Amino acid sequence: MKKHFNIIIAGAGGIAEAVGLILMEWSEVTPSLFIGDRTHSKAKKVANWIQEGTTKPCFIKDFHLDETGLTDEMTAIFRQGDIILDCLPGSQAPRIAQFAKDFNLHYANLTEYVSETEEIVALAKNTKTGFLLQTGLAPGYIDLLANGLFQQFCSDFKVAKADKLEFKVGALTKHAVAPHYYGFTWSPVGVATEYLEDTIVLRNFIKTTLPSLSERKTIIIDGITYEEDLTSGGAADLADALSGKVCSLDYKTLRHPGHYDWVQQQLLNLVNLDNSIIDLQQKMEAIIPHIEDDQIILYAAVEGKDADGILRRREISQCILPQKVGKHQLRAIQTTTAAPLAQAAQLLLENPHSGAILQSHIDPIAFLNGNYIARVYGKMKTS
Repeated sequence: MKKHFNIIIAGAGGIAEAVGLILMEWSEVTPSLFIGDRTHSKAKKVANWIQEGTTKPCFIKDFHLDETGLTDEMTAIFRQGDIILDCLPGSQAPRIAQFAKDFNLHYANLTEYVSETEEIVALAKNTKTGFLLQTGLAPGYIDLLANGLFQQFCSDFKVAKADKLEFKVGALTKHAVAPHYYGFTWSPVGVATEYLEDTIVLRNFIKTTLPSLSERKTIIIDGITYEEDLTSGGAADLADALSGKVCSLDYKTLRHPGHYDWVQQQLLNLVNLDNSIIDLQQKMEAIIPHIEDDQIILYAAVEGKDADGILRRREISQCILPQKVGKHQLRAIQTTTAAPLAQAAQLLLENPHSGAILQSHIDPIAFLNGNYIARVYGKMKTS
């Protein structure tokens, strides 16, 4: 940020603390932060954690974010704010977005939930402030990377269409043990949700839906073997934006070999089909540990024929490891998710937009080379 802003962070989890610290450490002019959560003690803990971790003078205020109503304290803070960064579960997104609309604030969120995103798009019509949606890692960064790769491919090879656009992310542990070959590095309910909700893809240039976990394949990235499969949410709005331009488009989640076989067995034994996400979450949490030492594996590729009919393929892969920000060490899932959210805040505050902004609406090269993102991912090279 090149000037001072009042930034409200809704939520007090790992991404909330990471985006707060990143904004403090990497902004040219440090913002004032207001951190709210339904459990006030958690908001206070995060505020203290950021203050202890930043190397810069800062103002941070914690507050109670009521679950159902609007308190006098919330009203006073919303009236001071410039933007809300929504780090709460996706089910809460429409409610927090409504606050942004009511108090004329910009808004950015992380959720991959499709119905909630559609609800906010409708809510944001005719607003004077911008609502930048699904701006984390996946959806978020990976969609901009894929879209930027597609645009460069078309420019370099003088075409308007491609056969395939593939983009994949794995939030993984460095090691994997039987029988599950996995460790939780982020939200268990998020993992269960992406495994069970349908996914949006392009097939034969047309947008359609497919069941998650229905197209498992093996892939080798930088010499290491992973398994990939369809999961929900990660494609953001690219299927809409690139319909008719890409024959086959999909987002897949990367896992260590053996994990998806284990998940398939758990799905066969689900008892409560009406509440399958919670049932699967509980089965996973009973045996899969939470692990702090993580890594993020990213891969994107575009394939198609150039203007002379020669089949071409462009690929990008990255491995992101934990990183020190200020005085704190952040997990890879924290930096890779929080940096795009901080970049979204800068985009909205310094180049004001209005209404709903989806991932395909953003200039990918400019956004991916922004101050906050480049410190985590490095800059995206232009051809």
